[in-house]
Amino acid sequence: MEIRNVAIIAHVDHGKTTLVDGLLKQSNTFRDNQAEMSQTLIMDSMDQEHERGITITAKQTAVFYHGYKINIIDTPGHTDFSGEVERTLNMADGVLLIVDAQEGPMPQTKFVLKKALDLDLKPVVIINKIDKPAARIEAVKDEIANLFLELAQREDQLNYPIYYAIAREGRAGKTTNLDPDLTVIFDSIINDIPAPRIDENSDGAALLVAALAADNYLGKYAIGRIAHGKFKKGENVELPYRAKIDKLFTYRGLGKEEVAEVSAGDIVAITGIDKVNIGDTIATGSNPKPLPTITLEPPTLSIYIGPNTSPLKGKEGEFTTSRQISDRLKRELETNIALKIKPDGLGYKVSGRGELHLSVLIETMRREGYELEVGRPEVVYKEIDGIKQEPVEELTIEVDSEFVGAVSQELGIRRAELKTQELTDTGATRFTYQITTAALIGLRNNLLTATKGTAIMSSIPNGYQPADTKYHPERNGALISFESGVSTAYALDAAQARGTLYIPPQTPVYQGMIVGLSNKKEDIDINVCREKQLTNMRTHASDGAIQLTPHTQLSLEQCLDFLLDDELLEVTPQHLRLRKRQLDPIKRKREARQ
Repeated sequence: MEIRNVAIIAHVDHGKTTLVDGLLKQSNTFRDNQAEMSQTLIMDSMDQEHERGITITAKQTAVFYHGYKINIIDTPGHTDFSGEVERTLNMADGVLLIVDAQEGPMPQTKFVLKKALDLDLKPVVIINKIDKPAARIEAVKDEIANLFLELAQREDQLNYPIYYAIAREGRAGKTTNLDPDLTVIFDSIINDIPAPRIDENSDGAALLVAALAADNYLGKYAIGRIAHGKFKKGENVELPYRAKIDKLFTYRGLGKEEVAEVSAGDIVAITGIDKVNIGDTIATGSNPKPLPTITLEPPTLSIYIGPNTSPLKGKEGEFTTSRQISDRLKRELETNIALKIKPDGLGYKVSGRGELHLSVLIETMRREGYELEVGRPEVVYKEIDGIKQEPVEELTIEVDSEFVGAVSQELGIRRAELKTQELTDTGATRFTYQITTAALIGLRNNLLTATKGTAIMSSIPNGYQPADTKYHPERNGALISFESGVSTAYALDAAQARGTLYIPPQTPVYQGMIVGLSNKKEDIDINVCREKQLTNMRTHASDGAIQLTPHTQLSLEQCLDFLLDDELLEVTPQHLRLRKRQLDPIKRKREARQ
């Protein structure tokens, strides 16, 4: 059977996973009465993927069409998960590049296309969402052409087919007059995407492990594309160490099916090799040799993760010790290869691609029952030619014209360098900045507040520059609980005049816990547990009902952005609590003076 291996790549929310839905449904992968036929975003299986509306981990699936087996790899569109893109593109021979008909090529479009062209993968362009009222198809085609001119390394890479689609409706065509189905996309995969490249001269079989999975029944699965040769069930392998293949699986739809033998070019899952890692080569033959390994962009942000040390530790989580957190992080390293981990005091310094990359890990651990203590995100510096360098990123922001001033002011404070500013066809203003990764921390939440939630922003890595003076975030002081106990409406009524509260009444608090944001630049210690004194005196004013302004509920990302160097975030399965590193107010002030 002929095989095609294709990856779906695009900027976030341009329709990758929706297109995969259509390919799965229209290839008769499911019966008409199966639940998947009425579902959307079928490939997004994690709770956080559904909640956030993004793809976080790359997924493999396979469909059968007119005698061809098409292995499809659905990749994330957010730059923070580009490690997933880099490792899984190694399994593909071509890519479907999805571009929004209104937004056109965006920063992540450029990033993933560059990775695909570097690996010499054949691109097929699909302009999606052409039914948008503000679609600008001809202009987007020109922007795509300019992007290819910028990134192509050979002239033949400038020859790419273009198709048009409304993936949500399962329709595509060679022109904007769409066919009623996705037949042209299937035909393009078969005709435009090359067959797998196979090294016919090598001895034995070899596979580069590009992904790992596990279950309680068969243990660890090593997933990758066979570069040459055949693997057989029960066969001995020599790399990464001597082992025996227990079972072989290929993909069909959303599941796997066991087979006795698999040939070069197919994507396969192998069990029985327990110590294997991503980037290892599994090989057979008299002289097995490792395949070229996967190269990844280095991490740009790090964060401290350690055991909870607050007075409320151990009351809400199932896993609370340093050893349990260490074991969990080491398991994460097996599949999340863009992460780096090293010991740091009681906990670990965890380095990743960005705030979202790190916050997804923290949220996942939280949902699994872990109690954590998290520090402020910090930039990962790099020494190049003896000079300390910091990462910089290309930032694109699109806002309505009324918010241009707010964006310019915020980026000016962060000393970002404006590269371009232009009006889009929809009347919005699109900025392109060069900005340090350090100055990006907390920017998203500030911009969403300043633009009433309308700003669209994305960024991609753009190299390194000599480290400048450390960027210091601007923020008012914190309202800090002076006593331990339970917050009262009476005390909060008095406290809300001092700033914005982050807790409601009847919340357990402890000394040193942050309960709000002050109206002033300095921190303020307040008593939020004070109760009203009972007396025999009655007045109209004192007997009136207390009217509290609703408290502000911060998300995990907002909590991380809030933190300064002397603060921590307590993360439990039930609560997020901001706190000072030094809980004692007297010791804290003494340390501040030193």
